[in-house]
Amino acid sequence: MPDKKDPWQRPDPEPAPDKISTRKDIQTPELSLVRFWDRLRRFGLGETALRVGTASITLLLVLLVAWVMNTFYQNNPEIADETVNVANAAAFAEPTATVPPPSFHAGGSNADGFYRSADLHTMLTVDQDRNEVIQYTVETGDSIFSIADKFNLKPETILWGNRYTLGDDPHFILPGQTLNILPVDGVYHMWSAGEGLNGVAEVYNVTPEDIINYPGNGLNLNTIGDYANPNIPPEKMLVIPGGQGTFTDWRTPRISRDEPATAKHLGPGACSGSFDGISGSLTFIWPSTERYLSGYDYSPETNHFAIDIAGRLGNPIYAADHGVVVYAGWNDYGYGEMIVIDHGSGWQTLYAHLSVINVNCGQEVYQGDTIGLMGSTGKSTGPHLHFEMRSDDYGRVNPWDFLN
Repeated sequence: MPDKKDPWQRPDPEPAPDKISTRKDIQTPELSLVRFWDRLRRFGLGETALRVGTASITLLLVLLVAWVMNTFYQNNPEIADETVNVANAAAFAEPTATVPPPSFHAGGSNADGFYRSADLHTMLTVDQDRNEVIQYTVETGDSIFSIADKFNLKPETILWGNRYTLGDDPHFILPGQTLNILPVDGVYHMWSAGEGLNGVAEVYNVTPEDIINYPGNGLNLNTIGDYANPNIPPEKMLVIPGGQGTFTDWRTPRISRDEPATAKHLGPGACSGSFDGISGSLTFIWPSTERYLSGYDYSPETNHFAIDIAGRLGNPIYAADHGVVVYAGWNDYGYGEMIVIDHGSGWQTLYAHLSVINVNCGQEVYQGDTIGLMGSTGKSTGPHLHFEMRSDDYGRVNPWDFLN
């Protein structure tokens, strides 16, 4: 007979609530998540999963905020208009402080040449009130453009202020040279005996009074005397404010297949006699493997009627079109080893600073033929191709407008 249970007996205690059964047949969401995370960690994917999860949560929060803000502004259009007005007012407000203009360091140097752009590093104070000419020592990497930027001048003013040093060639700038820096844009002119103020002023497209009244010249209208024979000592240097100089095309005259000997003053690469041969298609291809610059761009204002195409020493140089070689060899005026091709119909192309020349005077070449190798001969700061195009009808044209 079963024992009767004492009604006053204490019931058996309940299992502790923090005990979790470890039986395999019992599954809970918490246990499944723990096991899943443990498997990821065993396979080395724990950190990756954590990053993905964090990124997903962040994206969801951003989208949620954007949705909430969009809903808010749609329901409150007057607040949205006010926010836009405040943003516009802030964008076009007058600055509260005067920010000084940046000053420029030399143009960035490059093993393959130099860049036209300036490098904003060195702080240089430019005295806008000076009247005297100052001296500047050329640094490595300098160019006409970087020096002009330093002193808030036009590039041509650097050339026209140093014509007795640089001539008409921007490539003649070398580290260590001392250049004149004019206080204003214009020309630096050495007075010669027998000159007249009217004549000099006309050459530079200014008036005699522009020259006399410039404070830095030290001239006096009351004592200058006769304009035709003014009281100006020979060899006195005068600033011609606003003056416009001119350039002489003495380095690269037109060289045709009919009279190539017209270029004999350029150097031993000049050809003699006259030649006949193939004419071009007048469709010009790029003369090098590269299609970007490492030096000067086409810049008539600085007498640079060419583009300096980048590349490495020994890169092949191609004939831009069919034609006849009318110059092949050394150029005495800074271009080093140079080739000129006459394409007929009044067109010529010029290739300078080569390291190797593969053609001879009078030779017929075809578009795409390798006529030489890229170099850095003559007045050059690094390997590049100085490439010019000339037309009897249009003069020395911008190659960018004709190359395909």
